[in-house]
Amino acid sequence: MSNNVDYLNNIISYQANTPFIYGCHNFYPQRGTALPYDFFIDCSKRFKHFGIHTAAFVSSQVGKMGPWNVEDSLPTLEQDHNLPIDVQAMHLFASGLIDDVIIGNAYASEEELRALSEVNRYQLMLHVDYVKQISDIEKPQHFRRGDMNEIVIRSTMPRVTYKDIPNPPHDNEEEFQRGDVLIGNDNFGIYKNEFQIVLKPHKEPRKNKIGSIAKDELFLLDFIKPWTKFKLTGK
Repeated sequence: MSNNVDYLNNIISYQANTPFIYGCHNFYPQRGTALPYDFFIDCSKRFKHFGIHTAAFVSSQVGKMGPWNVEDSLPTLEQDHNLPIDVQAMHLFASGLIDDVIIGNAYASEEELRALSEVNRYQLMLHVDYVKQISDIEKPQHFRRGDMNEIVIRSTMPRVTYKDIPNPPHDNEEEFQRGDVLIGNDNFGIYKNEFQIVLKPHKEPRKNKIGSIAKDELFLLDFIKPWTKFKLTGK
C-alpha cells in the first residue's frame, strides 16, 4: 500500500474478488524514511476506494527486535516514531482509512498492550492532565458543534444537561493555550458549563481551565471536525 501507483487498478480490472484482497502498508526501521502523512493518505485512499481491508504498523517503544539489523522503531508514519503506541494507533484510526493496526517490532510491554487494547477505533479518547478533581461535566460523550470556529472546539450539550450545577470561577485569569480544556463558569450566562478545547490562545475570565490535553496528543485535535465524537480520560 505504501507506493502510490496504479497496480491495484490493474488487478481490479481483471474482475478480482475484492473481499479476498487485503492491503498493508510497509514499516520503516530507519528513522527518517517512513511515510509523510499526506502521502500515506493518498496511498490509502486507492485501496479504500475499492472497499479493500487495510492495515498499517505502529511501533513499541521498548521492543528491540525487528526483521533487519537496524531498528529505530517500526511504524508506517514518520510522525509516529516517538509517540506512545496507543497514540500511534489513534492516529491511524483517525484517518478513517485503516482497519487493522499491527505492532512492527517485538516485544511490546504489558503496559503498551493494555494501552493499545483500550484504544477506541471509532472515536478519539483524549488523555487530559486535570487541574482539579474531575466532575460530571467532563465525563459525557462529546461531539463538536457543526457550526465550527477556529478558536475552540465546542461541546454544547453539557451546558444544557448541567445548567443548574454551580461552577464558580477558578483558574480563569491566564491566557489559555492550545489543548487547554475549559468550562464556562457561573459568570458566563447561558454558556455556563459549556465544554471547550482551545485551538488558538485567548483570554476569557468567564471560562475555567480544568486541564490540558496530553502534549503527545495535541496534533489529534486537527481530526476533530464538525460533528466528530470524542471523549476524555484522565492521564
